[in-house]
Amino acid sequence: MPVSEADIIGFARQYDPQPMHLDPNAASFTIYGGLIASGWHTGALFMRLLVRNLIAGTSSLGSPGMEELRWPAPVRPGDTLTGQIEVLETRLSNSRPMGIVRWRGELRNQSGQLVMSASGTNFFGLKPA
Repeated sequence: MPVSEADIIGFARQYDPQPMHLDPNAASFTIYGGLIASGWHTGALFMRLLVRNLIAGTSSLGSPGMEELRWPAPVRPGDTLTGQIEVLETRLSNSRPMGIVRWRGELRNQSGQLVMSASGTNFFGLKPA
């Protein structure tokens, strides 16, 4: 998934209006040395990939949340991101007719650099027996 300067600035204007996300000149004077995507923008891009490539084809029932979220390197204009999910555990709920999946995911740029890691839990409807 490609990330443009316009994408970064557009997201920042709406949701995270800090100089390192809004203004390339101002961003050049930050510790990042240039414009970077908001971590929340990076998380939203991860979610888009997750839904498009996995969740949309399931009976997703939502999520109680995430246990971990990290942004070890910034996303910059021109980056192309790819994601990967590893299923850590699957089990049936003890109290509801649903499956519970614990997972760990990551997002990397075109150089293979890790830009986001996360772990979480999702609920899924069960297939009829």
